[in-house]
Parts: sequence; C-alpha cells; structure tokens
Amino acid sequence: MTKPAVLHENKDFRRLYGRGKSSVHPALVTYAAHNRLGYCRVGITTSKKIGHAVARNRARRVIREAFRTLAPRVQGGCDLVFVARTKTTRVKSTELAVIMARQLTALGWLAP
Repeated sequence: MTKPAVLHENKDFRRLYGRGKSSVHPALVTYAAHNRLGYCRVGITTSKKIGHAVARNRARRVIREAFRTLAPRVQGGCDLVFVARTKTTRVKSTELAVIMARQLTALGWLAP
C-alpha cells in the first residue's frame, strides 16, 4: 500500500477550515472537502495546547495509524485534515480508528 499524499500548504488547511465540512468528537476533529486531483490528501494538526513535543508526536502517530487502517476504504478526490485534541494522546489507535470511521462516514467519504 502506498502512503497517502500529505497536505503541506497553509492555503489548503485554511480552505478546509473555511469551506470544508467538519465532524467533532472529544478526541478528534475532522475536516473534509473535495479536491480535483482524483486522490486523497491528508493533513494532521496538533497545537501546543495538547502538551509538550512528546505528547504532540504521539497524537500524530495515533492519528496516522488510525487513518492507515481506513485508507483503502476512503473514496478518492478528497482533502482531509485531522485536528488532535487533548484526549487524543490518551486514546489507542484502534479506538481512534472507530471514531475516525464514524466521522468519515458521516461526512460521506468512507465506503462501506
């Protein structure tokens, strides 16, 4: 399996925050929007409110692993941004994958 493309540009993040659909959970916030590329791009945001560098890196690792398990089911042509929250560091990737699947289904990007 190949790695998903990664969002790097600030303008892409701002476009998703402004125009994308969102789904909120105490452990994760997901923003999604269409792109014209035909493949999925993913971005992860962790702020300093989450904690020190170790906690932020753990949150990113957990989100990446949860998305890795769901990536084959995600429909192409979307931009996704996952925003870590303080509870993200205390959740296992399997639990976060269930939360993420629920959010992506509600946003219409996850195939059954």
